[in-house]
Parts: sequence; C-alpha cells; structure tokens
Amino acid sequence: MNITASAVSLTVDDVAASRDFFITHFGYAEVMAADGFVSLSREDTAVDLVLLRRGIPVLPVEQRDQRASGLIVVFTVTDIEEQERRLRAEGVTITMPLREEPWGERLFLVTDPNGVVVELVEWVTPAGA
Repeated sequence: MNITASAVSLTVDDVAASRDFFITHFGYAEVMAADGFVSLSREDTAVDLVLLRRGIPVLPVEQRDQRASGLIVVFTVTDIEEQERRLRAEGVTITMPLREEPWGERLFLVTDPNGVVVELVEWVTPAGA
C-alpha cells in the first residue's frame, strides 16, 4: 500500500464557521467546496481537513446526525509559545492553557466554533532526562 495523502473528515453543524476558523488561524486553504462540504489543505505536511454538514446525505444514515466529538485534531509545531501568543492576539479562546507534561510534551488546546478541539503540541527533552 502507498498512502499518498491523509485527511480527517469532521461532521459539524456550521461548515462555514469551521472553514473560516481553520483558514484564518491555521493557514488552511479551501481546495474544493459544495453545498454542505468543504475540503481544506495546507502546502506543508499537515493533514487535510474535510468538513461535512451534519445531516448531509453523502454520509451513511447512521452517521448523518453525529457531530465531531470525542476527538482532537493535533498539530505538532516547533514554536508553541509563539503560536499561543498569536492565537490569543487573534481572539481565539485558549480552552486549555500551555502546559508541559513530565514526558516532554508541551501543549495547549483551542476549540473551533463547532466544538472541534485542536491541540498544538511541541515535543521537548523532559527535565532530568
């Protein structure tokens, strides 16, 4: 198998709100769109995002009314403190402040208008390692 790209598909109530959030704050660009659907991509190795409106008929019946929940979209970055400052300055609510775990994970969380949780993480050498 040769995987040539990766995407995460998120079912949300307001596709435009999530689209605008990821374009404005995370540098995504709209690649394709139709009624109730948008595909977002970046020029780097970030995962592509597909946003589907809840209830859209292209989803199997048992999935149409589900929303993106219980998952976290994670972006690994190299300048986490700067990213937290930038997002705060842009008016994004930080839903979990920057912290460092004993195993070397520095992270913080934001949440998009549809409740999609986004984690930014930077890996560092743990203290005492």
